Amino acid sequence: MIRSSTRSAGMEEIRQASSLRGYVFACTEKSQKECFDRMLFSTNKLYEDKVLGVKKGDLLFLLNIDSHVLYGAFNAKSDGRINISPEAWGGKYPFQVEVEKNGEIKSMKSAEKILSKMGISWKKAFGENKTKLLLDYLEDPNGFSWRGIVPEMEATQINDKPRLEATTLWDYPRQSYGKTLKGNNKYAGVTPAFIIYNLVKRYTDPNDLVVDPMAGSGTTLDVCKEEGRMCIAYDIVSTRPDIIQNDARKIPLSNESVDMIFIDSPYGDNIDYNDHMDNIGNISSETERFYEELEKVIGESHRILKSGKVLGWLIGDQWVKKRFTPVGFNVHQRLCKYFDTVDIICVARRSQTSNTGIWYNRALRFNFYLRGFKYLFIMRKPLSIEFKPYQQYNRVINWARYSRGKQRDRTSPLKPEI
Repeated sequence: MIRSSTRSAGMEEIRQASSLRGYVFACTEKSQKECFDRMLFSTNKLYEDKVLGVKKGDLLFLLNIDSHVLYGAFNAKSDGRINISPEAWGGKYPFQVEVEKNGEIKSMKSAEKILSKMGISWKKAFGENKTKLLLDYLEDPNGFSWRGIVPEMEATQINDKPRLEATTLWDYPRQSYGKTLKGNNKYAGVTPAFIIYNLVKRYTDPNDLVVDPMAGSGTTLDVCKEEGRMCIAYDIVSTRPDIIQNDARKIPLSNESVDMIFIDSPYGDNIDYNDHMDNIGNISSETERFYEELEKVIGESHRILKSGKVLGWLIGDQWVKKRFTPVGFNVHQRLCKYFDTVDIICVARRSQTSNTGIWYNRALRFNFYLRGFKYLFIMRKPLSIEFKPYQQYNRVINWARYSRGKQRDRTSPLKPEI
C-alpha cells in the first residue's frame, strides 16, 4: 500500500475527471476472492437497475459486508450487463460488470459507518461530490476533514422508482410514478403502474416479452418501455396507436412465446369501458357466462406463455344492490385449472369513485362495505406436462420455530419501572 500522504497518479486522474459517478458493490468473505480473481463485480436481481446503470469508466468500490472493509477505486471496464460470465458464483449473481484497477487499490475499515456518515448508500449510485469525498478519504484517512460536507441527493433518487414489495399487502398513494406518466389516470379502471413495475422487475429480465391482452390505456406498455422490456398490448377497443385492436380470447401469438402476461380484467359490467359487442366487461359477473368467457382468456394465456413463466391477474369482487359476488374467488378457481398459484396479493384501492365521504356515510347508514382492495393472483405455468389442477403436494417441511421469550408468571405482580 502507498502511504496516505502520497498521491497516486490514478487517484489524481480520477479526481480531475469532469463528471464522476460511483457505485459500491457488496461481497462476503466467501465471494471476495472470486471477485478479485475474475475482476468481476456482480449482484442479484434486486439491484438490477443499479448494475444496468453502470457505464464503462464509472468508478466502483467493493465492500466486504463480513469484514466491513471497502476496497477501491476500480474502473468499470464494461457497461453493466447480464451474464458476462454465466458460470460465476454458480449463476447466483447474473447482473455483472467487468472491472480493472485504477492505480493501487486502497482499503478502508469500518466502511459502513464511514459511508453512512458521508451519506453514501451501497445500494444506489452516488454523484460526483460524494465520489470525490470517498476518494479523498481512501487517499488520506488521517488527514481527511469532515467539515463542510453538504448532503447531496443520491443519483438514483431522481428517477423516483418505486420500491419492490416484500409482503402480500400492496398500497400505493397514486396511480403512476416517475417523470413520465404510465397509462392515463382518467381512464376508467386504470391499472396502478406500481403493480406492473413490481411484476416486471421480479419475474422478467431486460428484453423479455411481456403481453397485456386487456391493455386499457397502456400502463403496461409504458412501464415495460421504461424498464427495457418488449411489450405487445391488445384491447378489444384500442385507445392509442401502440395498442393493437384484438379480442383477448384469441391472441395472435405462437405457443410458448411470451415471458410474462399481465391482465387487469373487468370484474363485471359495473364500468362502461366501451360499447363493443364482444366486450366481456358488458357481461354481468352474476352470470356463469362471464366466467366462461374469462376462462377462454385464461386458456389463451396458458397457450402463449412459456413454461415456468408467470401470469399476473388483477381483479376485484362486486357488491351491488344487497348482493355480494366473490368474483375474485371464482376467477382464481378457473386459473387453478391451468396454473400453479405463486401467491395472492391484496392491493388496496384508493382511486375508485366510491372513495368519497358520501359513499362512506352510505356504507355505515345502510350497513354494507365499500370495496377496499383487489386481488392480484400471481400464477406460474407448470413445467410438468403431467400437471393436474388442484393437485396436492406431499411434502415434509422442517419448520423453524422461534421462541417468544420467557413468559412472565401471571400470578406475580408487575415490578415497577425505575
